[in-house]
Amino acid sequence: MGTLTSPELPARAFRDLADALAFFTRLPRLGARPAVDSPFAFARFAWAAPLAGAVVGLIGALAGEAGALLALQPNLRAVFAVAAMVLATGALHEDGFADCADGFGGGRDREAKLAIMRDSRLGTYGVCALVLALIAKVSMTTILLRAGFAWGAAGLVVACAGGRVAALAPMALLGPARREGAGADAGRLPMEALVGAGGAFIALALVFGVWSFGVIEALFAGLLAGAAGFGAARLAQRQIGGQTGDVAGAAALAGELAALVGLLIAWRGP
Repeated sequence: MGTLTSPELPARAFRDLADALAFFTRLPRLGARPAVDSPFAFARFAWAAPLAGAVVGLIGALAGEAGALLALQPNLRAVFAVAAMVLATGALHEDGFADCADGFGGGRDREAKLAIMRDSRLGTYGVCALVLALIAKVSMTTILLRAGFAWGAAGLVVACAGGRVAALAPMALLGPARREGAGADAGRLPMEALVGAGGAFIALALVFGVWSFGVIEALFAGLLAGAAGFGAARLAQRQIGGQTGDVAGAAALAGELAALVGLLIAWRGP
């Protein structure tokens, strides 16, 4: 593989961001469709996962700001923001979170857990886990939006970017639990791809931290998001012996929630 020249770098970065958005969201695709030389060449564009998360966070912040223009209270604006983010991602992460809760909580052994996770129906564990996660996300988003657009937007960007780094952790640390499915198609992620995504997150944390609540606070939020990703990987290893697309989705949502908790712990307000 040859070295990229300076004019090629922006085009490569744009292509990687477009591929990351296509993988992590349901937004209209930017630019040409990816080549079919590999299963979405995930390792190539994994570094851009936090950037895709940042776009989702901005969408949520803009939806919350639209609610402000309608003179809605912060709690209703937070519902708008979370709903917009769920729509932007096609509820991919929420689906994985609920499926993992059902499988890990209701399966007697590895095969039973995997079978439950593949079932499109939700059980009690999944419903309870998803409802509690959404309540927590709306509640923490409400606090951020009360502080104004800058703090709300920066908080959602950092949280969603950190969540996408968390989603990569199981994919880098574990092999696929199945021979087919999204996790198997993506394969085991090279560790350098996870490191690259971490670097992209740090860059975002520096920019949005300086703009709003502070760099230390943003980095602390990212640290908790990463811890959530590693925790999800460890739990998946114990439960099903590997990772699946559901595990990555669950790690993403867990990472977002952990990042929001980190922001609220470290943040001193505007």
